[in-house]
Amino acid sequence: MDAKTEPTAAKPHLPDAQTVTQVTHWTDRLFSFRVTRPQSLRFRSGEFVMIGLLGDTGKPLLRAYSIASPAWDEELEFYSIKVPDGPLTSRLQHIKVGDEIILRPKPVGTLVHDALLPGKRLWFLATGTGLAPFASLMREPETYEKYDSVIMMHTCREVAELEYGRQLVESLKDDPLIGEMVGDKLRYYPTTTREAFHHMGRVTDNLTSGKVFADLGLPAMNRDEDRAMVCGSLAFNVDVKKILEGFGLTEGANSDPQQFVVEKAFVGDGI
Repeated sequence: MDAKTEPTAAKPHLPDAQTVTQVTHWTDRLFSFRVTRPQSLRFRSGEFVMIGLLGDTGKPLLRAYSIASPAWDEELEFYSIKVPDGPLTSRLQHIKVGDEIILRPKPVGTLVHDALLPGKRLWFLATGTGLAPFASLMREPETYEKYDSVIMMHTCREVAELEYGRQLVESLKDDPLIGEMVGDKLRYYPTTTREAFHHMGRVTDNLTSGKVFADLGLPAMNRDEDRAMVCGSLAFNVDVKKILEGFGLTEGANSDPQQFVVEKAFVGDGI
């Protein structure tokens, strides 16, 4: 009698599923990945979407993630922290090319050009994976059409944690689409807080001390010329908001464009 072969269980198809096309592990705490883009998805560079995986109960486990790729990219890129006991990233960090993730195609967010009044200089202020929306905006042609100068301030604990941003910034001048637009407009100011580096100190300290202005040969921020976008931990956002208000800048929103905006949906260490 022939032995019966057990049928292979079909892998469940995720709702709103997109396929992973690339995964890069930058450190033991940081990774980025790219997925297919729904044909119907339209978003503004700097916005975020909800992505995730199925949890143990079979229900989607979703978190807000800024889209790190620009609005014109044919795929979607994300930049994430790894949290060993995090409900989502403890699983998400193990994804491989060909796997599927859940993506809810309803982009929102405040880190968009529409939420700022016209200005001369645009400051991107980030810590850790808060760089993600600026990875999108630094590749957005509108960024260089609207501003004479764009300053990317990014702080991490160690030098290796800056690598994703460093490689991205260095690639922009040779980018066939926006390389000429970027030119010398983009100023990159990475700093560390623990490991020795040529620039050190928190974004907040370098702003309040005036060190970043001195290092880059720029005047202190003022409401007539400077615009800013902020993305980091809740404490970072609160501290930077106070500093920007101290420079005379006013917080804006999509419905009320002003001098600076803060991302409220940053994915923190508990994910």
